Amino acid sequence: MSDTEAPAAVIVLAAGAGTRMKSRTPKILHRIGGISMIGHSLQAARAVQPRELAVVVRHERDRVAEHVTSVDPAAVLFDQDDVPGTGRAVQVALAGLDERLGSAVSGTVVVTYGDVPLLTPETLQELVAVHQGEGNAVSVLTAVLEDPTGYGRIQRHEDGTVVAIVEHKDASAEQRAIREINSGIYAFDAAVLRSALTQVGSANAQGEMYLTDVVAIARAAGGRVAAVVQEDRWQVEGANDRVQLASLGVELNRRLIEKWMLAGVSIIDPATTWIDATVVLEEDTTLLPGTQLHGETFVARGAVVGPDTTLTDVVIGEGAHVVRTHGSGSRIGAGASVGPFTYLRPGTVLGEDGKIGAFYETKNVTIGRGSKLSHLGYAGDAEIGEFTNIGCGNITANYDGVNKHRTVIGSHVRTSSNTVFVAPVTVGDGAYTGAGAVVRQDVPAGALAVNVAPQRNIADWVAGKRPGTASATAAGAASTNDTPSGNPTEESTQA
Repeated sequence: MSDTEAPAAVIVLAAGAGTRMKSRTPKILHRIGGISMIGHSLQAARAVQPRELAVVVRHERDRVAEHVTSVDPAAVLFDQDDVPGTGRAVQVALAGLDERLGSAVSGTVVVTYGDVPLLTPETLQELVAVHQGEGNAVSVLTAVLEDPTGYGRIQRHEDGTVVAIVEHKDASAEQRAIREINSGIYAFDAAVLRSALTQVGSANAQGEMYLTDVVAIARAAGGRVAAVVQEDRWQVEGANDRVQLASLGVELNRRLIEKWMLAGVSIIDPATTWIDATVVLEEDTTLLPGTQLHGETFVARGAVVGPDTTLTDVVIGEGAHVVRTHGSGSRIGAGASVGPFTYLRPGTVLGEDGKIGAFYETKNVTIGRGSKLSHLGYAGDAEIGEFTNIGCGNITANYDGVNKHRTVIGSHVRTSSNTVFVAPVTVGDGAYTGAGAVVRQDVPAGALAVNVAPQRNIADWVAGKRPGTASATAAGAASTNDTPSGNPTEESTQA
């Protein structure tokens, strides 16, 4: 914005019900790329550095307002009244800004929408620059579409300036043949806008105050109206139903993937890889097919993620490998490995060069450098030291039916298969556990914890308790064929 004056205000229209979305969620709160549609719009609006950022709300007012405030706490909210139409929405916002500032807003006022998520700050900046550079009363962002059905049509004078915008429902057959459409995104001179809105009526097919009528009114008053054609049609595309929402989501994802590949990230199969706009990737990371990265996920240089991995708010250290894993709210250290078929729940912290292996679930656990939880287990509400090896099938029994308790396992510990730690319990550094141990008491450093009784075999139990079963038949056959060692049968010695 260095070559132009910052807009006096950007007004984001977000009052519509979006009934074609057929959803209990307000249309503008539906997400693509991990961000709501209005979240994308607010980011673009804020990037042009307006002195005021206003949002006009109505449908599901409180829910939308709460979300807007969470995205941009400095945004000012105005409620549209019962008078329908985009013209009325802008009129309400402009009057509210005048009252808020104690004087009439002057300068450039930009109007955009809460459902154009691919609109970029650069496009809005270009619109403002052209508007101010040409001294226009109104500047409108337009696009040329193969199928302009549903959009307002741009009527131009022979000198190229804009004469009027005709809404699709009010257009003649000749006007509907025009392929240049109104995006609904404008830059106005505030004084022209304020005056023209007082002259806008509702004598049209929809009985609404059309913002588009300001164009003809400004033109008739001698103001210059110009169009800024946007060749990238996706930037002016809105989403009125879930089909359009999905199309916008696919296009946004394509752009994000292209951005990251050009920044040095290897994405093996772009068609099956999804990356939220909030994700950060460093150079020389590799994403394998079927990978989805959401939220505040960060992947450091040289890490490999996938295939078939979904991560939300996960931080991955340099050179780590994460394979066929579902995880959220976790941290994976440099050089560590996770998976396959691993479930990382929030609070999991895996140290440098550590390992969480196949069919493991973790939650609220800190695992020290070089420690390994290799396979078939659960670690929850636990702290594990450095260079400890947790055996196959180990479980931290952290819940007593009422409260959660912690297990603390020291460094250089070796636990045997199928050990159960009944929390709260502490295992000291260098300790061992025997196979099948149930650890109910603290284990001192360097001790071996065992609690298995001598094995007892009850002969012929199956024959007596399960007669007639396949097991009994098999056991009987085995008994018949048993021969004392050193006395082979004649059949067994034949060639």
